[in-house]
Amino acid sequence: MKIYTKTGDTGETGLFAGPRVKKDDPRIEAYGAVDELNAVLGLARCEPLPPAIEQTLAAVQNELFAVGAELASPDPVKAGTAWIDEPHIVALEKAIDAFDDQLPPLKQFILPAGNRAACTIHIARGVCRRAERRLVTLANEPDTQVSARLIRYLNRLSDYLFVAARAANVQAGEAEIPWEKPSESG
Repeated sequence: MKIYTKTGDTGETGLFAGPRVKKDDPRIEAYGAVDELNAVLGLARCEPLPPAIEQTLAAVQNELFAVGAELASPDPVKAGTAWIDEPHIVALEKAIDAFDDQLPPLKQFILPAGNRAACTIHIARGVCRRAERRLVTLANEPDTQVSARLIRYLNRLSDYLFVAARAANVQAGEAEIPWEKPSESG
């Protein structure tokens, strides 16, 4: 089987169990951002990570394939691709709470900095926020239904990535770098 089909050479692609659409369609933008997020998480997993973060990111990568499949399906229930549900969101919340209990309380904003693993997770957090925005854009399209649980999942995932980046730094002995308000110039 060849990897190239040439069917996208005119700027269109086919949805799963659906029509062909332009490659800049909001649905394609949404699952493309999710795909990019998955790739950045793969990059983060190339770095030495605490086992709890590694395990969660491995699970999340699989879940993001499910998110992409649901987004690629105009009718996910009919296509059988509505796999992400409340337990996935609850698992992220439990992981957030477990890290939060071990991290020093935030008293100010921190910069996305520290060791390479933490910085890569911070990049993933930014991509996750963009994927969430693309999903909201898609949800606001006329005659388009997007499950609210997918928006909640990505929102919770970005929260998880923030605390995971903090935890990666703390467990590596890296100090968090506080944001410094710019001085007023006169």
